[in-house]
Amino acid sequence: MRTLGQTFITVNQRPEQVFVRGRGSWLEDDQGKRYLDLLQGWAVNNLGHCPDVLTQALLTQARQLVNPSPAFYNRPALDLAQKLVDVSGFDRVFLASSGAEANEGAVKLARRWGAKRRGGAYAMLGFDHGFHGRSLAMMSASGKPGWDAIYAPMPTGFQKARWNDIDSVQCALTSDTVAVMLELVQGEGGVNVADKGFVRELRALCTERDVLLIVDEVQTGVGRCGRLFAHQWFDVQPDIMTLAKGLGGGVPLSAVLCQERFNVFEPGDQGGTYCGNPVMAAAGLAVLNAIAQEPLLEQVRQRAEQLSGGLVQLSQRYGLKGERGLGLLRALVLSSDCAEAVVVAARELAPVGLLLNAPRPDLLRFMPALNITEAELQQSLALLDKALAQVLSAPVHH
Repeated sequence: MRTLGQTFITVNQRPEQVFVRGRGSWLEDDQGKRYLDLLQGWAVNNLGHCPDVLTQALLTQARQLVNPSPAFYNRPALDLAQKLVDVSGFDRVFLASSGAEANEGAVKLARRWGAKRRGGAYAMLGFDHGFHGRSLAMMSASGKPGWDAIYAPMPTGFQKARWNDIDSVQCALTSDTVAVMLELVQGEGGVNVADKGFVRELRALCTERDVLLIVDEVQTGVGRCGRLFAHQWFDVQPDIMTLAKGLGGGVPLSAVLCQERFNVFEPGDQGGTYCGNPVMAAAGLAVLNAIAQEPLLEQVRQRAEQLSGGLVQLSQRYGLKGERGLGLLRALVLSSDCAEAVVVAARELAPVGLLLNAPRPDLLRFMPALNITEAELQQSLALLDKALAQVLSAPVHH
């Protein structure tokens, strides 16, 4: 048994595999074993591993300009911001490096707006089981059980309402509430999809109370749910939107987008050393140009239907509790707390392994590349069948 990671601070437990190369939906470890990857960096590699459009953009830009400082404009950042404005319906863009950083920026922007336009309103309203990042403030904004105790005392000014419950929101709103922040699909919380009626009522309530609606599309944005942005399925326009993960296609990149009337930052209010880095921005522009095409989005919707149908069949075969999700962000709900055992069994399959994620003890999450092929997805479902059979001691379906 190899002893790995002794130089790392122990923030998580990793399996023994050391991955050395990837292409599309496939990863290969240093022993030469191949894996179908339905994780894709936690919904990051929207075009799969090492897509040509991404690697070429990185190489080209790295030869021209790497870091002029965020104190100056650079062409890739300007072009990416313009593209985001063109495809989103928002007016202003702030570029950053991670989802947590983008969400922090959205909270700062909301509180700055509250100070200037709402008489000092500052409180943020989130939802139980929500997830917005791992900085201290975003841990306070999230509704993950137990997070309020790990690094106590936590930043204040973050309240919670019940998911899909507009009455709970109405009761939680106060004169100090400046914004409501939610994911339209709670990824870490178990791939919980917001009810369309609830989202529309929430939009109307926020407008009525002069409260900002912030939609965290860190995981759902940039094609993941079968449209360019998940909120397009819900027929609402947020006041502020955050993006990350798929925006960079594998590199650190995120964004805050807002309507012009909420553009209240003053010079010096917000920033960051790598905000608008030209190499990352060039990568993001290449990825966004590739994904913001209707044929690719239609393919996502087709593969989502295939994945959903396959998971329903497996659920019926093994007596599980069904599947749920939106686009290519889906979950299979198991009948017991054996999700991690399925993850291990799938990874250890031979000769080809399958990479899965278990955000909850009884739930598997699937986040394949948006351009995964029909054949690759079918092979993935067959491998999942084998892993379930091993863990649940049931015969494999042929």
